[in-house]
Amino acid sequence: MAWRDVRKKMRRTMADLLEIPGEIVLDLPKIILVGNVQVIIENHRGIVEYTTESVRVIVPVGEVSLRGRDLVLRQILPDELCIEGEIQSLNFT
Repeated sequence: MAWRDVRKKMRRTMADLLEIPGEIVLDLPKIILVGNVQVIIENHRGIVEYTTESVRVIVPVGEVSLRGRDLVLRQILPDELCIEGEIQSLNFT
C-alpha cells in the first residue's frame, strides 16, 4: 500500500471517528444533481471548458465533465458552481 493510500485511509478513519463530513477531510468535491436539470459542484478548482453542450470543471480528484443541451452557468462562487440545462451525462476523469 502506497503512502498516499495510507494517508487517505487515516483521514477517512478520522472523519468517521469525529463525525466530520468526508468531503471536508478528504478534500473531495460535493456534487448535488437535481434531476437532470441542475448540478451544483462544491469544492471546485476552476472551469476548463464551457459551452452550451459541455462543461468541464477541475476538482481536487481530477476533472468532472458534464454533457447536455442548453447548459448555463447560473452561479459561480469561489467554491461553488451551479449549472442548469438538460444534463445528459456526468463523468469523472
